[in-house]
Parts: sequence; structure tokens; C-alpha cells
Amino acid sequence: MAATPQTSPPTPPAARCGRSPFDLADADAYAAWRAWKLDGYPTAVDDLLVPIADPANLTAAEHAALLARLRKTNMALYALDRGPGGRDTVNALGAAFGLERLDEHLVSDKSCVTALEVADGEDATRTRYIPYTDRPIRWHTDGYYNRPDERIRAMVLHCVRPAAEGGENRLLDHEMAYLLMRDADPAMVAALMHPEAFVIPPNELEGETLRGARPNPVFYVDAASGALCMNYSMRKRNILWRNDAATDAAVAFLDDLLDGDGPHVFRHRMAAGQGLLCNNVLHDRAGFANDPAAPGRLMLRGRYFDRIAGTALDEVWPEGGLS
Repeated sequence: MAATPQTSPPTPPAARCGRSPFDLADADAYAAWRAWKLDGYPTAVDDLLVPIADPANLTAAEHAALLARLRKTNMALYALDRGPGGRDTVNALGAAFGLERLDEHLVSDKSCVTALEVADGEDATRTRYIPYTDRPIRWHTDGYYNRPDERIRAMVLHCVRPAAEGGENRLLDHEMAYLLMRDADPAMVAALMHPEAFVIPPNELEGETLRGARPNPVFYVDAASGALCMNYSMRKRNILWRNDAATDAAVAFLDDLLDGDGPHVFRHRMAAGQGLLCNNVLHDRAGFANDPAAPGRLMLRGRYFDRIAGTALDEVWPEGGLS
């Protein structure tokens, strides 16, 4: 059964109030979490990949393998043993990990599992947005322009058909970006935790406001899970960064980190039947070319207000938890 789309999440459970490594005043908690995070962190994209037979009936071993990767890196790649799969694959994997509340956005259909493919030139709505073209997409997290009550916490991205050429994704765990930035200068982290670290201007079309201005932090701690989340886009147009030296330094740091292809950046070009399950990690997409004589690249995306079940701070980090 498809997940039920909701435009706003229900009231979350009581916030976790134990030790938080994301509290800039708690250096001891951060040091302990940092040591845990780096211990055994994957070094190759193949370390993230889990073969699965039936997404609607994951075995205990398959579920455990996916969850172990999600707990360490906030992401896992999967490969179906047979067939390219479809919307039922996205819905089944979402349900298996507690993802129910889909984002219903401007160009989603009733299923809220969005088909990402090159839009027909006559589709004026979709051709305004880069995901419906063959152009490269710069680093971002999904839904960085959403309201606070509609933040995207998790995503399933499934490949039905790859492009003839190109279309590779790069992936970076947002917790690793936080760790590297905090090590460099905690003041940059503090700047990006400001509730108005950046503002996305209104989305307007022919005089109609489709979405109002959206101020947001870059890093924030999810009250329901105690986990670190991220809103970010590397776009240079239509994004207004807070005007102070620490924010400028933080944005430059992220630019250098993401353009540098360091050891924690994973590259993967999905084949048919492969996909990404994640807590909305940083990702980009290379440009691609379709074969004019064959069906073009088709990805299916489910974006969720929920976080992946089993990845709250106290479920992931042994020293975190409720007080």
C-alpha cells in the first residue's frame, strides 16, 4: 500500500534531552561521538551496497545490513536481485523503515513518488526545475526551501532506467560535513545553526506566488530524534546567505569540501534496480545524455517528513540517549 501523503507532520514525541554531540557547549560529548563516528567509517562506495531480493519482504539479514549502514553513514545503497522495480519498490522500502509521511510538492502526482526524467518541452511547469532536465544538479539536500513543519528528513531514490551516458551521483553524509567543519572552527557551525542562516526568495510564476520566502538554518537538531539534520544548496542564484564573517567562512568551507572530492565523498552511477535510502544526505547529480532511440533516464523519488526508524541519536550512538 502506498504511503499516505501529509502536508504537515503530527506533533512529535517529547524531545530527547540526554547528551548531545551537537551541543557546541558540550566538548566531551562531541569528542566521544566523533571517535565513534570515525571508527570503522566506510572508505569505498561498495561498502554501502546491499543486495536485496524482495523490497516488500526484506529478510532480517537484509534489513540489518541496511540499518547498520544507515546508522553509521545516514545512507545505504541497495541493488534488487531481479527487475528494475518501480513505485512499489519505493513504497515498500519506505514502509520497512518507518517512512510514511510523503512530501506532496508542486509537481508531484497523487502517489507523491515523483518520476524524475527529462520533461517534454511543452511541460512548462517541470522544465522550470533542473531535476526534470539533463543538466547537472549541484550539491544539496532535498527540500531545503521547505517550511520548518515540512522539512525533509529521509528519501528513497530508485533507478528504473539509467542514462546512456552520465548521471552519476556524489554522496556525502551531512554528519561528516558537520564533523569536519566543527574540527576546523566551531564558530562556522554556530553560524550555520542560526535559524536564518539563509533565505530562499519566493517562487513566483506569472505574478502568482507559488511559495513564500523561506528562512532556514543549515544544521539543526531534530527535536523528535535528537539527530542532526541539514538544509543546504550550493546554488549561487536565488539564495541569500546571512551577512556575517562566520557565515561567509562556513559557506566557503562547504564549497571547498564538496568540490574537493575528499575521502568521505562517495561516487556512484546507479544501474537499473539500484537505489539510495538515506536520511537526506548531501548529494549531487552529473549531467547526462539519453539515447534518442531508447527510453530515457528514469528515477523515482520519495521524500519523507519522517526520519528512518532506528536512527534516532540514542539508537545510533551508544552514549547518547534519554536522561
